[in-house]
This record gives sequence, structure tokens and C-alpha cells, in this order.
Amino acid sequence: MTIWSAQSGKHVYVEKPMSHDVAEGRICVEAQKKYGVVIQHGTQRRSDARTAGLHEAIQAGKFGKLKIAYGYCCKPRGSIGIKSPSSPPTNLDWNLWRGPAVIEPYHGNYIHYNWHWFWSTGNGDLNNQGTHQLDVARWAIDTDQTHPVRARAIGGRFQWGDQGETPNTLFGIAEYPNGQQVMFNVRNVNYKGYQRQVENEYYFEDGGKIVRGKYYAKGSTNGESISVPSGKVTEGGNWGSFVAACRAGKPEMANGNVYDAHYGCVLGHLMNNSYRLGEKVPFNAKAGKFGDDADANEHFMKLHSIMSDGVGIPDNEAEYIVGPWLSFDPKTERHRGEHAKAANALLQDPNRKGFEVPTAKKV
Repeated sequence: MTIWSAQSGKHVYVEKPMSHDVAEGRICVEAQKKYGVVIQHGTQRRSDARTAGLHEAIQAGKFGKLKIAYGYCCKPRGSIGIKSPSSPPTNLDWNLWRGPAVIEPYHGNYIHYNWHWFWSTGNGDLNNQGTHQLDVARWAIDTDQTHPVRARAIGGRFQWGDQGETPNTLFGIAEYPNGQQVMFNVRNVNYKGYQRQVENEYYFEDGGKIVRGKYYAKGSTNGESISVPSGKVTEGGNWGSFVAACRAGKPEMANGNVYDAHYGCVLGHLMNNSYRLGEKVPFNAKAGKFGDDADANEHFMKLHSIMSDGVGIPDNEAEYIVGPWLSFDPKTERHRGEHAKAANALLQDPNRKGFEVPTAKKV
């Protein structure tokens, strides 16, 4: 829809995620450049001047050098069950609804929300709700960084035994050319005492951290309130800023422009692709295989303990899927090195006839 609108000369406010896969995102970028329209992404935190101010302070070194930007998408969700193939409802244009997605036959778990949990139509909660927190995490790292140079993920679909394909539990890591990392935690399970987390944290090279809006110096258990000036955003909130950008004819005024959208969505796509190429290993604390990476191991163990102690999954009676490190070239937007062939095959889904997404060069 973004591509069609740009080709028609229409400005676009696009719901997140802007792209279903890496290639679609690049094509949206090229469409914006060619047709000069405004494209604003539905990552609405981009209109928050307080978050912008915090990130400007982080990038200026107020808290030291940022090491890890962390995002959480941990909502209580439940099983979607299993629905058998059937004829589409008479009030649904099934051909138009599925668009480019190669899916057949229809079943009731596709519409109108659970499409998020199937690879042919969605990206899991990592690039559903998680797109917001992924975007905030990437926003905090150095401004000259675009895509990560490698990414991996570990997770599974636990507790439910349903029809969904995407993980309801996932820990992802992406590393950028400058060494900074984005980590992400998806937990979509539920139990008594479950902790909902939809938020961001920041960890610094000197051991300091920002958690739940407070700064903790290394070794401190007493958080300090943070006071930073408001940052640079286009005023008017999500909708007002979009209208202002359209009226001014300045795509760069959009809070969450096409580049921000692309870089943030690709971050999630790469983590998902690692998961999709993963191998099954027994569910236990050693599954992460993080070696001497203390940061990764610490955060994976937080997730594992919740699944083990909270959900009650017994060791070795379920399976994690452990994805490989996927190397990625930020300039060519292609994978390289080990696993490159299989990973590059996931950069763009095949399209159904009549809904072919144009190439970046021919958009």
C-alpha cells in the first residue's frame, strides 16, 4: 500500500511495520525518493520530545558511552487454537486481503488479527508490538549507524500448542559496525504474577544503566531521576507532524521517516530470519550458547528463568530454537559469510500474481 500510494503521488502514514521483509523496506525507501512524497511510520514514540531529548543526551555522552540499547515486548497473550481450512466469509475479499502473500487455503486464524503469527503474512510480535520498542532502541545508538553487521535470536513457541508459527518467546541480539548492540526480549505468555514489560533500557560501557526512567551508576541500587531538555521533533504529535510535513512538502519533517522505518524494521527482520534458520536444542539454561558474552548470557537467563519458573517448563521437556549469527552488509543489504545462501532467500518473499512488488530499480 505504501508503494502504490507513493506511485500515485499520495503522502503516506503507514502502520508499523512498514515492510514485511528486508527487500520491501528498501523498495519503500526508493519509492519515497523517486516520488518525493512524505512517508511517516506508525512508530509513534518518534513524536515524543522527551524520548528524543534522552537519546540526544545519550548520544552526547551524558551517561558515558552507550553499549546496549534494550527493548521489551512482553505482553500477556493466549493461544489462538487451531482452525481448519474453510471457505472465506462472503463479506471478505480474500484475494485482495492476502495481496502479495502466497497462502492457500483460507482458515479463520488469518483474520483479522492473528495473521501476525504466520510467516507468510506477519513477523510475530517482534515486528508487531515490538516494532515500537525496536525503533526506540535503534534510535538511541550513534546516529551514523544504519543496519547491524550481524544478528541472531533464540526462542520458541511455548505453552500454547496452537496453529501459530512465529515465536511467542524470543531473545534477539544485533551488533552494529561501531560495536554497539541492540538486544530484544519477546515474551507473550501468561500466568499468575506475570510481569508485563513494554519498555526500553540502556546499558553503558562503564556499568551504568537507565532502567524504568532512572539512571543507576555502576554498582548503585538507588536510581537517580533523569532531567534532560526536550529533543528535536516536529511538533503536533503523530498526526499534526504528518500534516505539517505534507503541507511543507518536506519528507524529512516526518517523525519516523522512511529511513527510520526501514532501519528499524530490518533490525527485526534479521532477528526473525536467524530464528527461522535455527536448530532445535533441549530447553535448558545452556541452550543460549553465549560462551563468554556475559551481557547476552545475563539477559537470556532472565528470560529463561521466567519461562522455567514462571511458565513452569521443565528442563529438557521442550525445545528452544537457536538461530545462527547471520552476517549482514549494511550497504548492499545482503547477507554474507556462513548461512548467506539460506538467509538471503528470506530477504524477500515470493509474490502472488497480480500483486508483484516492483524492484527497487523499477519502482
